[in-house]
Amino acid sequence: MTGTARAILLLGGARSGKSRLAVDLATVWTVPVTVVVTATAGDDDMTDRIRRHRIERPPGWTTVEAPEDLIVAITAVPADHGIVLDCLTMWAANNMLAEQPDETVVQTAAVVADRLMARPGPAVVVTNEVGSGVVPATVSGRAYRDLLGRVNRSFADRLDATYLVAAGLVTELHSPRDVFRELGGQA
Repeated sequence: MTGTARAILLLGGARSGKSRLAVDLATVWTVPVTVVVTATAGDDDMTDRIRRHRIERPPGWTTVEAPEDLIVAITAVPADHGIVLDCLTMWAANNMLAEQPDETVVQTAAVVADRLMARPGPAVVVTNEVGSGVVPATVSGRAYRDLLGRVNRSFADRLDATYLVAAGLVTELHSPRDVFRELGGQA
């Protein structure tokens, strides 16, 4: 992974290893770590997933629950802490269920990403890539897929680096600007 990237996005499918990698990356930071979590335990499966994630984190880390308001949560984290934000997938769903307009969610995502970049410490953000699979059968499923795609792109456009995690393996993704520049074109 890029050694100079201070704020990164980990993107991938469910159970691909994104959260595990985020924890592994943060354990080598030389600053205190705050984990900002967005999931809520709405059923037994989510309760179990949340429990497993808690077990995987070192006991000295601070956890902040922020199912909807990431701006307040990120702003409240001490400046000398690194941040693990896990995950945008649930955050977007929570805001959609709260009937926040898509444009508000996307604009908030941009503000959160910009605030992470303005912080002095490292940050790693976890999210799912839901747009690579089957087209959802419902209007609400397609709307969610599209919203999360826009949220993910907002973060990828602003953070230092984006990595795709698949089957526990990691690939760095490159912006179109970088590809054009590398191939001698213009972006």
